[in-house]
Amino acid sequence: MIEVRDLHKSFGEQAVLKGVNLTIETGESVVIIGASGGGKSILLKHMVGLLMPDSGEVLIDGQSLNGLNERQLMKVRQKFGMLFQGAALFDSMTVEENVGFVLRRERKLSQQEIDKKVAEVLEMVDLPGTQKKKPAELSGGMKKRVGLARAIVYKPEIIVYDEPTTGLDPIVSDSIDQLILRVVQQLKVTSIVVTHDMRSTRRVGSRILMLNEGKIYVTGTPDEIFASKDPLVYRFVNGIAELKEHKF
Repeated sequence: MIEVRDLHKSFGEQAVLKGVNLTIETGESVVIIGASGGGKSILLKHMVGLLMPDSGEVLIDGQSLNGLNERQLMKVRQKFGMLFQGAALFDSMTVEENVGFVLRRERKLSQQEIDKKVAEVLEMVDLPGTQKKKPAELSGGMKKRVGLARAIVYKPEIIVYDEPTTGLDPIVSDSIDQLILRVVQQLKVTSIVVTHDMRSTRRVGSRILMLNEGKIYVTGTPDEIFASKDPLVYRFVNGIAELKEHKF
């Protein structure tokens, strides 16, 4: 479904992606891990066509994004649903207005049909009856659920999660992980999760990719990655800083 070929991207003098190669199959639940500032979010933005590479290419269902105009890119982006790190809800809108935003903008459905779809996805994310609430009335975990409802309301083929459990306590994080798995199973979507949360990584990923120094350093199942004896992988998944000698 998604193929990235020798992707390079620099910002000024700083090279962020230095030849990324990866393939994500239809229906997979893939987790991308790596150090902060290592290019994970930049990689995601290339996958959905928000950034264009300096060289290399991204293919979605065999179609290269290189050279597409904005209208063609919008058609590709319709295959994606995105859950942003901060949920990115409109504060002035109610829950139902946030979730149904894209459907209203497209003007293909009646208000009654939109209301029905919104109610269905709110039920799926365990938030029935919250349609009239404003984001300010919701907890952090509830905001993430509303963000997910908005991402799935128009039945995308691929859902991208950018740090879905950041800022949440362990119990709420676990409930978000369970929700991600439920969405994969019920909607048969492809799932791409970028996270620093190793508990979440182990739970939601059928395959893990580790980005390091602008390239995919290692890929494997959760069991393979968490049992790895590679020093770099071992330190990262166990949260161990590299000790450096200091002379005083």
